[in-house]
Amino acid sequence: MIQFSIKRFFYALLILWGVVSIVFFLFNILPGDPTKMMLGQRSDVSTIESIRKELGLDKSKGMQYVKYINDLSPISIHNLNNKNSYFYLNKEEYNCVELIEFKQSGLVLKTPYLRRSYQSRKLVSEIISETLPNTFILALVSILFASILGIFIGIIAAIKKDSFFDRVSLLFSAFGMSLPSFFAAILIGWIFAFVLGDITGLNLTGNIYEIDDLGEGIHLRLKNLILPTITLGIRPLAIITQLSRNSMLNVLSQDYIRTAKAKGLSFSKIILNHALKNSLNPVITAISGWFASLMAGVVFVEYIFGWKGLGYIIVDSLNKYDFPVIMGCVLTISIVFIIINTLVDIIYAVLDPRVRLN
Repeated sequence: MIQFSIKRFFYALLILWGVVSIVFFLFNILPGDPTKMMLGQRSDVSTIESIRKELGLDKSKGMQYVKYINDLSPISIHNLNNKNSYFYLNKEEYNCVELIEFKQSGLVLKTPYLRRSYQSRKLVSEIISETLPNTFILALVSILFASILGIFIGIIAAIKKDSFFDRVSLLFSAFGMSLPSFFAAILIGWIFAFVLGDITGLNLTGNIYEIDDLGEGIHLRLKNLILPTITLGIRPLAIITQLSRNSMLNVLSQDYIRTAKAKGLSFSKIILNHALKNSLNPVITAISGWFASLMAGVVFVEYIFGWKGLGYIIVDSLNKYDFPVIMGCVLTISIVFIIINTLVDIIYAVLDPRVRLN
C-alpha cells in the first residue's frame, strides 16, 4: 500500500510539472506585451525596457522557465548577496528559511512564489487566497445539490422503471449532459434574474458576501448562490441521476435481493438496507471526479454571474494580459484536481486490493 501511494504521488508530481510547463510556454508565446498594458500605449521606449528588465521579460524564454520553476519549488537555489542577479533572493518577496549557504548562493525552504500581478502589483498568492474560498463554496454547494437530488431522482426512477417519471428522468439526463455550462448560465440568468426577476427576487450578479449601499457592513447573501449553483450543478446532476438509476437497477436484479424478498422483508428495508448502499459505489466515483471538474470548470459561470472566484479572476486577467495571475490560478486549480484524483485512487486501493494489482 505504501509503495502504491508513493507511486501515485510521483505520478502526481510528473503531471504537475507537465501542467506548469504547458502553462508557462503557452502564456509566454501569446501575442501582446504586458508592459504596454501596464503603462499604456503612449509610454516611451526607455520606460518599457526598464519595466521589462524589472519583470525579467528581457531574459530568454529558457531562463525565464528555469526561474519560474525555481520560484514554484518549495526547495530552491537562490543568490543571497548579488541584488543584480536574476536569481537573487528578495526576502520581502519570498517567505523562506535558509537551509544551506555556499559562496554567494544558498539552498532555501520556502512557500511557492507565484509572482505579483502586473496590474495591481499585489501578490498572486494573496489574490488566490481571497478568491479560492468563493470558488470552493460554489463548487461544494453545486456538487451537494447535484448529488442529493440526483441520487433521489435516480433511485425513484429505478424503482418506478418504465413509468412516466422514469422516462422524464431519462429525458432530463440526456438534456443536462448535452447542455454547455456557459449557455445554461446565460439562459438561466436571463429567465430567472431578468424576465422573472420581480417574482424570484434573484440578482443576475452578486457574491456570497456584499457590502451594503451605505458601506456600513458586510452581509451574507445566500440567494446569490442559487442561480450559479443550479447552472453549475445541471451536468453532474444529469450524470448522477443516470448512474444512480442504472446502478440501482443492476443491484435490484441480484440474487441476494430476491433472497431478501423471499424472506418477507419489506420493500423499504430492502431498498434502504441492502440495495442503496451497494448501488452507491459508481455514484461516489462520479461525485469525486465531478467535484474536481467543477473547481476547474467555473470560469465562465463565475464571470457571467459576477461571482468573485478564481474563474472570474482568470477571465478578468486574460483581458488585461495579467499572466502571473492567470498562471497562478490555473496552477491552483490543477493542484486541486490532481490532489483530489490522487486521494480517490488511494482510497480505492484501500477499499479494493485489486486496484493495487492492476
